[in-house]
Amino acid sequence: MNPDPFFQLDRVIHEKGRLSIMSLLAATPDLSFTELRNLLRMTDGNLTRHLRTLQEAGYVALTKTFHNRRPLTTCALTSAGRKAFQNYIDLLEQIVRQNRDS
Repeated sequence: MNPDPFFQLDRVIHEKGRLSIMSLLAATPDLSFTELRNLLRMTDGNLTRHLRTLQEAGYVALTKTFHNRRPLTTCALTSAGRKAFQNYIDLLEQIVRQNRDS
């Protein structure tokens, strides 16, 4: 078994909470902070921390607007985030194939 693919996994995405966020955003053009929080059953603080990490890596863009006079934060993958997520999935597939073949 070749361990190299394991070492190439993106540590920013690999954490369970951030992987969940990236997966949801890869399947949907954008989601509000509230939608993400409710879908993932995270606290506001936990989701905020994960989003900040993803935003600092350039993987997620946050847009702050108002809807019916209330603040609305919308989250979406950036093109770099979409590419990083696809690379991450490709590596996981490589690891699975490698383990099936052995």
